[in-house]
Amino acid sequence: MSRIARALARATEQLSKSSVTPRLDAELLMAAALDISRDKLILDPPNVEAPAVFAAMVERRRLAEPVAYITGQRAFWTIDLEVGPGVLIPRPDSETLIVAAVEHFAGTSGPATILDLGTGPGTLLLAALDEWPKATGLGVDASPIALSFARRNAERLGLAGRATLELGDWASGIDRRFDLVLCNPPYVATHDATGPGVADYEPAEALFAGADGLDDYRRLAPEIGRLLAPGGLAAIEIGHDQSDSAAALFAAAGHAASLARDLAERPRALLITG
Repeated sequence: MSRIARALARATEQLSKSSVTPRLDAELLMAAALDISRDKLILDPPNVEAPAVFAAMVERRRLAEPVAYITGQRAFWTIDLEVGPGVLIPRPDSETLIVAAVEHFAGTSGPATILDLGTGPGTLLLAALDEWPKATGLGVDASPIALSFARRNAERLGLAGRATLELGDWASGIDRRFDLVLCNPPYVATHDATGPGVADYEPAEALFAGADGLDDYRRLAPEIGRLLAPGGLAAIEIGHDQSDSAAALFAAAGHAASLARDLAERPRALLITG
């Protein structure tokens, strides 16, 4: 067994009591410590000792700190994003919104203008701009920290020329229409449990939305109609148990919503067409 393999085995054992994916976590941390891809680590591991920083990274993960905060990056759709404390970590479930947009605009030149409300580190906006190279977009967030990550990500990905990033409170002050509106608002009820380490490390303002988790949908529902261009699409992420309750709020505002499901076949987004 190589030195790297032994270190991975030890780390996997250490993380087995605090993570549901101990081997994956260990591999991601080792790849970051070695500054190589996980694929290279698995297929062609270097014949070296584990870097000294790896043990400290494993200990941080053992205490439930998110892997993405430890490595400083997270893959999403076709892009890699810089992330860190103060921003919501992108989840694979949110790719459901991009999938729905790809399906909606199939056979066309795609959306020309994109709005991402609550952009965080630029997650949905930058993924969409990467998908449609001729599009321009606006990302809005109430957090200066999140916007600082979004700006760095836009620069690093070569998308800064097509992405405008602004500090704002949802749609306040936005007076134009967009072909594609994307939004992953907070939707966890105040007293609901989250996964290990989530509430301890990720920003509460990006997670929690009142006693029933619907506060931000109540604010968004009356705004969608004036933001969405004819023929456009609004894709709004929801909790897997909110399809009826969130849809009812949009219906009350005059918007019939269809439902998009994630890879686990759980309700994950409301889709509203212009």
